[in-house]
Amino acid sequence: MSAGDRTADLNADLGESYGAWTLGDDATLMDIITSANIACGFHAGDPLTLRRACAMAAVRGVTIGAQVSYHDLAGFGRREMEVPPDELAAEVLYQIAALDGIARAEGVSVRYVKPHGALYHRVARDPEQAGALVAAITSYSPSLALLTQRDGQAARIAAEAGITVVSEAYADRAYRPDGTLVPRGQPGAVRTDPTEVADRAVRMITRNVVTAADGSDIAITARSLCIHGDTPGAIALARAVRLALADSGVRLASFA
Repeated sequence: MSAGDRTADLNADLGESYGAWTLGDDATLMDIITSANIACGFHAGDPLTLRRACAMAAVRGVTIGAQVSYHDLAGFGRREMEVPPDELAAEVLYQIAALDGIARAEGVSVRYVKPHGALYHRVARDPEQAGALVAAITSYSPSLALLTQRDGQAARIAAEAGITVVSEAYADRAYRPDGTLVPRGQPGAVRTDPTEVADRAVRMITRNVVTAADGSDIAITARSLCIHGDTPGAIALARAVRLALADSGVRLASFA
Protein backbone atom coordinates (compact mmCIF):
# COMPACT_ATOMS: atom_id res chain seq x y z
CA MET A 1 0.00 0.00 0.00
CA SER A 2 1.38 3.38 -0.94
CA ALA A 3 1.35 6.39 1.36
CA GLY A 4 -1.36 7.91 -0.80
CA ASP A 5 -3.65 4.95 -0.05
CA ARG A 6 -3.32 5.34 3.70
CA THR A 7 -5.90 6.77 6.07
CA ALA A 8 -5.17 7.99 9.58
CA ASP A 9 -7.25 9.29 12.45
CA LEU A 10 -5.96 12.09 14.67
CA ASN A 11 -7.35 12.00 18.21
CA ALA A 12 -6.89 14.11 21.33
CA ASP A 13 -8.00 14.01 24.96
CA LEU A 14 -10.58 16.74 25.56
CA GLY A 15 -13.20 17.83 28.08
CA GLU A 16 -10.67 17.72 30.91
CA SER A 17 -11.36 21.10 32.48
CA TYR A 18 -13.07 21.06 35.86
CA GLY A 19 -14.97 23.94 37.40
CA ALA A 20 -12.71 26.99 37.59
CA TRP A 21 -9.72 24.91 36.40
CA THR A 22 -9.17 25.05 32.63
CA LEU A 23 -7.02 22.47 30.87
CA GLY A 24 -6.25 22.64 27.17
CA ASP A 25 -7.92 24.46 24.29
CA ASP A 26 -10.79 22.20 23.28
CA ALA A 27 -12.29 24.60 20.75
CA THR A 28 -9.10 24.96 18.73
CA LEU A 29 -8.18 21.29 18.88
CA MET A 30 -11.65 20.38 17.64
CA ASP A 31 -10.85 22.18 14.38
CA ILE A 32 -7.76 19.99 13.86
CA ILE A 33 -8.58 16.47 15.03
CA THR A 34 -10.95 13.85 13.65
CA SER A 35 -11.81 12.05 16.91
CA ALA A 36 -12.22 13.43 20.44
CA ASN A 37 -11.59 11.35 23.55
CA ILE A 38 -13.89 13.20 25.91
CA ALA A 39 -13.44 12.77 29.66
CA CYS A 40 -16.35 11.25 31.58
CA GLY A 41 -15.98 12.92 34.98
CA PHE A 42 -13.93 10.26 36.75
CA HIS A 43 -10.45 11.68 36.11
CA ALA A 44 -11.51 15.13 34.83
CA GLY A 45 -14.41 17.00 33.32
CA ASP A 46 -17.52 18.47 34.92
CA PRO A 47 -21.01 18.11 33.34
CA LEU A 48 -20.99 21.54 31.67
CA THR A 49 -17.48 20.98 30.27
CA LEU A 50 -18.55 17.62 28.85
CA ARG A 51 -21.69 19.05 27.30
CA ARG A 52 -19.76 21.88 25.69
CA ALA A 53 -17.20 19.41 24.31
CA CYS A 54 -19.95 17.21 22.86
CA ALA A 55 -21.65 20.24 21.32
CA MET A 56 -18.42 21.39 19.69
CA ALA A 57 -17.78 17.91 18.32
CA ALA A 58 -21.30 17.77 16.91
CA VAL A 59 -20.93 21.08 15.08
CA ARG A 60 -17.53 20.16 13.64
CA GLY A 61 -18.33 16.57 12.72
CA VAL A 62 -15.71 15.18 15.10
CA THR A 63 -16.30 11.62 16.30
CA ILE A 64 -16.83 11.26 20.06
CA GLY A 65 -15.20 8.63 22.23
CA ALA A 66 -15.69 8.00 25.95
CA GLN A 67 -12.37 8.49 27.74
CA VAL A 68 -12.95 6.21 30.73
CA SER A 69 -10.65 5.99 33.72
CA TYR A 70 -10.21 4.96 37.31
CA HIS A 71 -12.26 7.03 39.78
CA ASP A 72 -9.32 9.31 40.50
CA LEU A 73 -9.95 13.05 40.22
CA ALA A 74 -7.12 13.90 42.59
CA GLY A 75 -4.58 11.95 40.54
CA PHE A 76 -5.99 12.81 37.09
CA GLY A 77 -6.47 9.10 36.50
CA ARG A 78 -2.74 8.48 36.36
CA ARG A 79 -2.52 6.43 39.55
CA GLU A 80 -2.96 2.69 39.17
CA MET A 81 -5.70 1.26 41.39
CA GLU A 82 -6.79 -2.17 42.55
CA VAL A 83 -10.49 -2.35 41.70
CA PRO A 84 -12.55 -5.58 41.77
CA PRO A 85 -13.61 -6.57 38.23
CA ASP A 86 -17.35 -6.19 38.83
CA GLU A 87 -16.83 -2.75 40.36
CA LEU A 88 -14.55 -1.64 37.54
CA ALA A 89 -17.00 -2.87 34.91
CA ALA A 90 -19.80 -0.92 36.60
CA GLU A 91 -17.67 2.23 36.80
CA VAL A 92 -16.74 2.05 33.12
CA LEU A 93 -20.37 1.38 32.18
CA TYR A 94 -21.42 4.42 34.24
CA GLN A 95 -18.95 6.64 32.41
CA ILE A 96 -19.92 5.47 28.93
CA ALA A 97 -23.62 5.90 29.66
CA ALA A 98 -23.15 9.35 31.18
CA LEU A 99 -21.20 10.73 28.25
CA ASP A 100 -23.43 9.08 25.67
CA GLY A 101 -26.49 10.63 27.32
CA ILE A 102 -24.92 14.09 27.10
CA ALA A 103 -23.81 13.48 23.51
CA ARG A 104 -27.32 12.39 22.49
CA ALA A 105 -28.72 15.61 23.92
CA GLU A 106 -26.47 17.34 21.37
CA GLY A 107 -27.69 15.14 18.51
CA VAL A 108 -24.70 12.78 18.35
CA SER A 109 -23.49 9.71 20.23
CA VAL A 110 -20.43 8.00 21.65
CA ARG A 111 -18.83 5.83 18.95
CA TYR A 112 -15.86 4.33 20.76
CA VAL A 113 -14.18 3.88 24.15
CA LYS A 114 -10.60 4.73 25.09
CA PRO A 115 -9.15 4.03 28.54
CA HIS A 116 -7.27 6.92 30.10
CA GLY A 117 -3.95 7.07 31.93
CA ALA A 118 -3.20 4.28 34.36
CA LEU A 119 -6.21 2.26 33.24
CA TYR A 120 -4.95 2.33 29.64
CA HIS A 121 -1.65 0.77 30.64
CA ARG A 122 -3.14 -1.65 33.19
CA VAL A 123 -5.63 -3.23 30.78
CA ALA A 124 -2.82 -3.79 28.28
CA ARG A 125 -1.19 -6.30 30.64
CA ASP A 126 -3.90 -7.36 33.12
CA PRO A 127 -6.49 -9.76 31.67
CA GLU A 128 -8.80 -9.37 34.66
CA GLN A 129 -9.14 -5.61 34.40
CA ALA A 130 -9.13 -5.83 30.60
CA GLY A 131 -12.03 -8.26 30.83
CA ALA A 132 -13.93 -5.82 33.05
CA LEU A 133 -13.40 -3.03 30.51
CA VAL A 134 -14.63 -5.21 27.65
CA ALA A 135 -17.59 -6.44 29.69
CA ALA A 136 -18.70 -2.84 30.24
CA ILE A 137 -18.45 -2.03 26.53
CA THR A 138 -20.31 -5.19 25.55
CA SER A 139 -23.09 -4.61 28.07
CA TYR A 140 -23.66 -1.05 26.86
CA SER A 141 -23.25 -1.53 23.11
CA PRO A 142 -21.15 -4.11 21.25
CA SER A 143 -21.10 -1.67 18.33
CA LEU A 144 -18.68 0.62 20.19
CA ALA A 145 -15.05 0.33 19.10
CA LEU A 146 -12.13 0.11 21.53
CA LEU A 147 -9.20 2.45 20.92
CA THR A 148 -6.06 0.98 22.46
CA GLN A 149 -2.54 -0.22 21.75
CA ARG A 150 -2.38 -3.04 19.23
CA ASP A 151 -0.69 -5.68 21.35
CA GLY A 152 -2.21 -6.14 24.77
CA GLN A 153 -4.77 -7.98 26.83
CA ALA A 154 -7.54 -5.46 26.18
CA ALA A 155 -7.10 -5.73 22.42
CA ARG A 156 -7.06 -9.52 22.55
CA ILE A 157 -10.10 -9.90 24.81
CA ALA A 158 -12.09 -7.28 22.92
CA ALA A 159 -11.39 -8.96 19.59
CA GLU A 160 -12.49 -12.31 21.02
CA ALA A 161 -15.72 -10.66 22.20
CA GLY A 162 -16.43 -9.29 18.72
CA ILE A 163 -15.55 -5.70 19.59
CA THR A 164 -13.82 -3.68 16.86
CA VAL A 165 -10.29 -2.89 18.04
CA VAL A 166 -8.56 0.20 16.66
CA SER A 167 -4.80 0.36 17.13
CA GLU A 168 -3.32 3.59 18.46
CA ALA A 169 0.10 5.21 18.73
CA TYR A 170 1.34 8.37 20.45
CA ALA A 171 3.01 11.03 18.37
CA ASP A 172 3.89 13.14 21.43
CA ARG A 173 5.29 10.40 23.70
CA ALA A 174 8.64 8.63 23.66
CA TYR A 175 8.78 4.85 23.29
CA ARG A 176 11.04 2.32 24.94
CA PRO A 177 12.66 -0.44 22.86
CA ASP A 178 10.00 -2.93 24.03
CA GLY A 179 7.24 -0.78 22.51
CA THR A 180 5.94 0.63 25.79
CA LEU A 181 5.89 4.34 26.57
CA VAL A 182 8.66 6.03 28.52
CA PRO A 183 6.99 6.78 31.89
CA ARG A 184 5.96 10.36 32.53
CA GLY A 185 8.46 12.16 34.70
CA GLN A 186 11.46 10.60 33.01
CA PRO A 187 13.60 12.83 30.75
CA GLY A 188 12.28 13.03 27.22
CA ALA A 189 9.05 11.16 27.95
CA VAL A 190 6.94 13.90 26.36
CA ARG A 191 7.90 15.19 22.91
CA THR A 192 7.08 18.86 22.33
CA ASP A 193 8.94 19.89 19.18
CA PRO A 194 6.38 20.24 16.33
CA THR A 195 8.81 19.24 13.58
CA GLU A 196 10.00 16.15 15.43
CA VAL A 197 6.48 15.08 16.40
CA ALA A 198 5.22 15.57 12.84
CA ASP A 199 8.09 13.52 11.42
CA ARG A 200 7.40 10.75 13.94
CA ALA A 201 3.73 10.74 13.00
CA VAL A 202 4.47 10.39 9.30
CA ARG A 203 6.89 7.52 9.90
CA MET A 204 4.37 5.76 12.13
CA ILE A 205 1.66 5.86 9.48
CA THR A 206 3.62 5.50 6.25
CA ARG A 207 6.46 3.23 7.39
CA ASN A 208 5.00 1.56 10.50
CA VAL A 209 8.08 2.44 12.54
CA VAL A 210 9.08 4.75 15.38
CA THR A 211 12.48 5.57 16.82
CA ALA A 212 12.71 4.49 20.45
CA ALA A 213 14.47 6.42 23.22
CA ASP A 214 17.67 4.42 22.72
CA GLY A 215 17.81 5.30 19.03
CA SER A 216 16.61 1.95 17.73
CA ASP A 217 13.70 1.68 15.29
CA ILE A 218 10.78 -0.44 16.43
CA ALA A 219 7.76 -1.66 14.48
CA ILE A 220 4.46 0.02 15.24
CA THR A 221 1.05 -0.22 13.59
CA ALA A 222 -1.59 2.43 14.14
CA ARG A 223 -4.86 3.52 12.57
CA SER A 224 -5.12 6.45 15.00
CA LEU A 225 -2.53 8.88 16.37
CA CYS A 226 -2.95 10.70 19.68
CA ILE A 227 -1.85 14.16 20.73
CA HIS A 228 -2.51 14.77 24.44
CA GLY A 229 -4.51 17.93 25.03
CA ASP A 230 -2.38 18.75 28.08
CA THR A 231 0.96 18.38 26.29
CA PRO A 232 2.74 21.77 26.17
CA GLY A 233 2.08 23.32 22.76
CA ALA A 234 -0.59 20.74 21.89
CA ILE A 235 -2.20 23.00 19.30
CA ALA A 236 1.06 23.53 17.40
CA LEU A 237 1.80 19.80 17.58
CA ALA A 238 -1.62 18.80 16.25
CA ARG A 239 -1.42 21.31 13.41
CA ALA A 240 2.07 20.15 12.45
CA VAL A 241 1.00 16.50 12.46
CA ARG A 242 -2.12 17.16 10.39
CA LEU A 243 -0.18 19.17 7.80
CA ALA A 244 2.67 16.65 7.60
CA LEU A 245 0.31 13.73 7.12
CA ALA A 246 -1.58 15.56 4.38
CA ASP A 247 1.68 16.49 2.65
CA SER A 248 2.63 12.80 2.75
CA GLY A 249 -0.57 11.80 0.99
CA VAL A 250 -2.28 10.45 4.08
CA ARG A 251 -6.04 11.04 4.22
CA LEU A 252 -7.36 12.11 7.62
CA ALA A 253 -10.61 10.47 8.70
CA SER A 254 -12.07 9.04 11.88
CA PHE A 255 -12.15 5.27 12.25
CA ALA A 256 -15.69 5.21 13.67
